[in-house]
Amino acid sequence: MSNVLWAKPGMDIDADIQRFLAGDDVILDREFIRYDIRASAAHAEGLERIGILTADERVAIARELEELDADVAAGRFVLDDRFEDMHSAIEARLIERLGDVGKKIHTGRSRNDQVLVATRLWLKDRLSHAAALCHTAAGVALERAAREGELPLPGYTHLQRAMVSSAAMWWAGWAEAFIDDADRLRGTARWIDANPLGSAAGYGVNLALDRDHTTAALGFGRLQVAATYAQLSRGKFELAALEALGSALLDLRRLAWDLSLFASAEYTFVRLPAKYTTGSSLMPNKRNPDVIELMRGVYASVAAAKIEVEQLLSLPSGYHRDLQYSKGAIVHGFGRGLAALGLLPDLLRALEWQPERMRAAIESSMYATDLAVELSAGGMPFRDAYQQAADPKQWAERDPQGSLEARVSPGAAGDLRLSVLAARWSSLNR
Repeated sequence: MSNVLWAKPGMDIDADIQRFLAGDDVILDREFIRYDIRASAAHAEGLERIGILTADERVAIARELEELDADVAAGRFVLDDRFEDMHSAIEARLIERLGDVGKKIHTGRSRNDQVLVATRLWLKDRLSHAAALCHTAAGVALERAAREGELPLPGYTHLQRAMVSSAAMWWAGWAEAFIDDADRLRGTARWIDANPLGSAAGYGVNLALDRDHTTAALGFGRLQVAATYAQLSRGKFELAALEALGSALLDLRRLAWDLSLFASAEYTFVRLPAKYTTGSSLMPNKRNPDVIELMRGVYASVAAAKIEVEQLLSLPSGYHRDLQYSKGAIVHGFGRGLAALGLLPDLLRALEWQPERMRAAIESSMYATDLAVELSAGGMPFRDAYQQAADPKQWAERDPQGSLEARVSPGAAGDLRLSVLAARWSSLNR
């Protein structure tokens, strides 16, 4: 690292200590640098509005920032250990190209509010992307539920055969789950949609910064008003984002568990397309469902990220360097989480049911609950009906289709109310 922003004449900078201080920042900041560039352009507009920059100076800065952004996007500029972090890299580029004009860009801001605004913009994008993937997955599930209403599927409790269910009921459950997840992700994105730029090091500056302008310019829904709260929200907002993502990945984990079981030789209810499986390095006969197993495991990365961020928040008010570690947590958590969710919609489209195996797994005992309810509906006290329905002789001459059609409680096979779910699903696009 050739220079640091805070270096002063006569100061001795120890290389080992500086490497520890910088940590993985240069690598992690590759995720955030384009957001920092975008925020720098908005900050320059604000400086022009209060007379710190002339119009020509602001245009020159905007031009260089736009070129730097293009270089980053194309891979012509890559953050490396020449720089302390993305902030120093951006400022060094502006000074190199514009001299004293470039030195003006840091007026009225701190690296504290720079990292806040860059990560806030990054989180908004990641939450929106996760919500869109959940929304798409829910749409696939709704479509298949509408098509597969007559396909019986054993319903399990305690991993024991319990009642007759259907593929449509299975799909409807996941549709509503991912609708809720998309809604929560979007709600969290709205909750954190607050602009911290202009809070500086957490106490404001003696300039009339036009924070309303930068809020609009960066597309934030509101201004994060209190400069002190901007610092207090670091980690808190990241934790909320990870919790929303984790909710979706918990559903993905349970869905992946279903598919792990259903695709096994013991069930054989589902056939997975070959591209979602891998071969064994030793056993020529094996095709392993590695994709769904990693989908099942990915929540662990988000859980670890949540714990890391939560543990960092044992701090008093104001900025503390501990918070640097929150960047790695959200990058790793969202990186793996979004990769898994990104594969989900196509997997749901492609999986194939094995109807013969599903019907063969429906056994007569699974009609006992239907019988108990029928008897109680006819006037028999339920506990008496329960005892009578426990007799296997009572289960004969029933079929899966009749059981499904008779299950008319709202949300059950006979009254799935897919139109209600579809209306919720559609409303998320508004």
